[in-house]
Amino acid sequence: MCRQASHAGSWYSNDRATLDRQLSQWLDTVAQTAGPGEIPDHGVRAIISPHAGYAYSGQAAAYAFQCLGNNDIKRVFILGPSHHVYLKHCALSNCKEYETPLGNLILDTDVIADLKKTNVFGTMSRNVDEDEHSIEMQLPYLYKIHGKEKTVKVIPVLVGNLDQDSEQEYGQVFAKYLANKANFFIISSDFCHWGTRFRYTFYSPDDLPSSSPGLVEDYKDLHLPIYRSIENLDREGMKLLETLVSAKFYEYLEKTENTICGRHPIGILLQAIEQLPTTDEGDQVTKCQVQLKFVYYAQSSEVHSPRDSSVSYASAYVTIDS
Repeated sequence: MCRQASHAGSWYSNDRATLDRQLSQWLDTVAQTAGPGEIPDHGVRAIISPHAGYAYSGQAAAYAFQCLGNNDIKRVFILGPSHHVYLKHCALSNCKEYETPLGNLILDTDVIADLKKTNVFGTMSRNVDEDEHSIEMQLPYLYKIHGKEKTVKVIPVLVGNLDQDSEQEYGQVFAKYLANKANFFIISSDFCHWGTRFRYTFYSPDDLPSSSPGLVEDYKDLHLPIYRSIENLDREGMKLLETLVSAKFYEYLEKTENTICGRHPIGILLQAIEQLPTTDEGDQVTKCQVQLKFVYYAQSSEVHSPRDSSVSYASAYVTIDS
């Protein structure tokens, strides 16, 4: 069974040549503009990538996927949040292939079967699978970089509305896969969704928005433009994520309620990192050296009025030196 590229032709081009050219242009822009050492050429084991329509987030996603190019990998786990179906668990696909306009990606049915044996995963119906965009929006870039080889297989994971204990449980499941250099993780997430249509109008004039959270009431007297407040809000969260301490990220979310739609996939990643296996060499126990670094940030539009809206996009990579 093949999952159709249900968002091709609307969220991104369904024409093979056009899509391939656009992806090349965005990736080339990263190569031309990134500073020395800004995009690592090896050792990347995970990325955080946005999942909006490519007209909005295609360039942002390129900054994440540029980190994937030189990695010798066998399989890719894609963790995306569920937007249309309420889940309290994670769900796996029943499909054997995922279609993209560039070519099909093959799912790793053996690993999916192993994950099902843990009894903590549900299964997506094909309709649920095709309705969701958070996983699909990662596929064209993945095929562009690794799909032609036909050796890289995919494990899509739809992530529900998890509590912290559940994120810890899934983190424990995925930690052994994250520790394996043959595996790569794509964490699909946009950042702040701001505006009345998202029911979120957080505003703070402070550099650390979580210290004085509030709402926009009268935009005429604002000392800091709303879009700057949104950026400060996002960047505070990004800095906390770079500490790799899940408790700090959870506290930030509790204080600000920032509408990061991939908060649960991100939470699973943090928990997996915290539970990476250690190496025991005689009397010395060695932990993996892990770094999470953001390399790009953008907003879909500048918000000046409470009547405006925007979505934020942030791209990051994770390196693991074991």
